[in-house]
Amino acid sequence: MNTGLIALIIVLAIIVTSVLTKRCTESLIIGSMIAAFFLWGPKSFLANWASMLQREVSENVWIILVCGLFGSLIVLLRASKGSFGFSKVVTKICNTQRKTMLMSFLMGIVIFVDDYLNVLSIGVCIKNVYDDRKLPRESLAYLLDATGAPVCVLLPFSTWAAFYASLFFEEESVQALGYPTGMHTYIHAIPFFFYPMFCLLIVFLFAVGAMPKLGAMKKAFQRVETTGKVYSDASRKYNHEESKGFEEDGNIWDFVIPMVVLVAVSILAKNLLMAVIVSLCVCFILYVPRKVVTLDDFLNRVIKGFAEMLPVLFLLIVSFVLVGICDKMNMTAFVLDVFTPLLKGAFFPMTAFILVSSLCFATGSLWGMSAIVAPILFPVGAAIGANPLLIMAAIVSGGAFGSHACFYTDATLLSSQASGIDNLEHAISQLPYVSIGAALTCISFLICGFMI
Repeated sequence: MNTGLIALIIVLAIIVTSVLTKRCTESLIIGSMIAAFFLWGPKSFLANWASMLQREVSENVWIILVCGLFGSLIVLLRASKGSFGFSKVVTKICNTQRKTMLMSFLMGIVIFVDDYLNVLSIGVCIKNVYDDRKLPRESLAYLLDATGAPVCVLLPFSTWAAFYASLFFEEESVQALGYPTGMHTYIHAIPFFFYPMFCLLIVFLFAVGAMPKLGAMKKAFQRVETTGKVYSDASRKYNHEESKGFEEDGNIWDFVIPMVVLVAVSILAKNLLMAVIVSLCVCFILYVPRKVVTLDDFLNRVIKGFAEMLPVLFLLIVSFVLVGICDKMNMTAFVLDVFTPLLKGAFFPMTAFILVSSLCFATGSLWGMSAIVAPILFPVGAAIGANPLLIMAAIVSGGAFGSHACFYTDATLLSSQASGIDNLEHAISQLPYVSIGAALTCISFLICGFMI
């Protein structure tokens, strides 16, 4: 049997098993080991799986450090009680559920530089306010996730825009458009980024109450109304230190100054790791001399915060292992062989979006999949006369969909972690809104395929 087909079946089985058992980590581990068994055989699959695990840890040290140290920063902000002072101020503005969700949406638009920065910083800023307003944490996770990558790709000042602009400008059909730089070309393609636009429209309507509560999200709101629980019993383990209300005193500047430094340094230095480290140093200068926390307590909380991020980091690394094994099994090549004959005429943009979305959703690899499919889609599109801007838009939209929808991609994992809920609960609760956005995107690309 074709190993690419086997890999695809295993990935689909992982997704189904995760939903049915509500155990995403175990499903990924077992699924990746089964894939390794088919790839390397019974004698060496375990050794090769362990080697890949080691390799993924070494190649993703940046992600581990950024997320781990962000956990340290969150714990320190919590220890300083500055987040409670901030929450008290925000609560005066966000005095209704609608205003609270709208504030989350607006903050997601403002912090557009990087999706990691967006998700993690907003989560720590406003989570307590959601609890005070009796909003389910699932709604916070959805707002964080939906304003992460979709916002980053729509604004040409982000890490996503820089990556895609450089990737696309290498293609001959894109250079033939005559724009002076990759970023100029990227900007002209933005009006066709349908999934990010529909995603933001849907989440805005959700925030203001115009979009109905659907599926698991509706059940989450009903849970809060009937029990008062802002998160489920399954998510209790992520919230053992959460404060009840804002009864604790805190200096708002102990929260605002480190967060402002974090955003400012990430923008100016374009280095999120440096920004987190500088923010930790600012916390040390603010807290230790004033005895907000002791020296020993400061160091202990840095370590404790890093440790709190380890479950989501382990899940992320295992997902990278699965991606690597599926790549060696040629799953992407198999899917491309199936889809490429369907890339014809006016259906090309819609089919390209479905192809990229499917690959990104199945693998959790966003930029990697985009880099793989671009050299295939652009020549095929040029051969049939497809508009290169639509091809760019289809790839970007597919990547944004994958970031938002995949159960085990970094954005989904970090959104659930920042919100203090189980990852699978977040993924399932936002699924109806993701599906609506994807359906509208397919229709839009189909119309553009006939008209442009």
